[in-house]
Amino acid sequence: MSARPTFTQRVKQFWRRVTDGLELNQLWSQFRTDARASYHLYSRDVDFSRPQGVRRGRHFWRLVRQFFWAILEQLSPARRVILLIALVLLIFPGTVKWDHSTVDFDFQFYGALLLLLLLILEVADRVVMKRDLQIAREIQLWLVPNAPPNVPGVEIAFATRPANTVAGDYYDVFPRSSPENASPQNFLLAIADVAGKSIPAALLMASFQASLKTLSTTPCSLLQLVDGMNRYVCTNSQGGRRFITAFLAEFSPATQTLNYINAGHNAPLLRRGSGSIERLECGGLPLGVQEIAVYQSATVTLQCGDWLAVFTDGLVEAANARNEEYGEDRVIAVLQAGDSETPTTLISRLMVNLDLFVGNNLPLADDVTCMSIKAVVDT
Repeated sequence: MSARPTFTQRVKQFWRRVTDGLELNQLWSQFRTDARASYHLYSRDVDFSRPQGVRRGRHFWRLVRQFFWAILEQLSPARRVILLIALVLLIFPGTVKWDHSTVDFDFQFYGALLLLLLLILEVADRVVMKRDLQIAREIQLWLVPNAPPNVPGVEIAFATRPANTVAGDYYDVFPRSSPENASPQNFLLAIADVAGKSIPAALLMASFQASLKTLSTTPCSLLQLVDGMNRYVCTNSQGGRRFITAFLAEFSPATQTLNYINAGHNAPLLRRGSGSIERLECGGLPLGVQEIAVYQSATVTLQCGDWLAVFTDGLVEAANARNEEYGEDRVIAVLQAGDSETPTTLISRLMVNLDLFVGNNLPLADDVTCMSIKAVVDT
């Protein structure tokens, strides 16, 4: 028969269960991250400018009122009433005796009880939302490949990191049949970034993926494919507010050529074996901005030892505690130093380098997606 745990052991078990085994510095870092995110959420509706002639003290209470309303309006009307009643009870002094009876009514106790009830209701909503977001994340993972396909002549790797549970970035590499032959001849490379984050961006990303897969099966050129995608995105762009930047390319293993169109996306970096850098900028406007948009395509030939890095703006615009951006130069430095590495190793080193730059205490402001391609066959 096993001995019952001591009081100290029970306290330690309770603490481990509460903290999930995190150290105090990790808990503090997590609290700071949560507090910063909450502050940014509520401060969006606060006007910090002080009107001319308004004293500092009066301006301070004006900001307090704005923050209070910013918090209150996040609740449902019923919960707003519960919160207001709880606050009134908490500030009511002491207890009250009813007539000559011995029953005391402790206002502060019942105020705290109402706050606890409100907390339970909010946590229940959060749990349901978190579960739904996790399901959405699992569905989203079905829309992108788990591993890159085998493409003759090149090695490919990719990595993605959402700023929230679900992301607005899309990436894929898949075979595409040519009109002349039903068998797969070329490969379509795609990476896209939907304006915005979280659920709205994720929904549009899923729609983009379905449309791209459907249109790519039709016998059309890359220019026609991008034109069709632009017209489709325009129908769901809410007047251009939900646009998509994209880099779409068709790779021919037979000729080692890459025919591409850059639709307002960050210019991919082509590092030649000699060390020179080329930016693939030819294209046009982001998808969804103008229904009648003109796009141009360009073609590059990949030589053995060439590297191609395609990424979303979340990588180069990631900022550290000093508000410095990661920048394109750091991406180039990783490319230059990884000449003999595999794409998988290089992209892992790039993500580690990004983590070291940003730091553990700062969340990503935007989704990060990267694709690295290395040519391994001489033309």
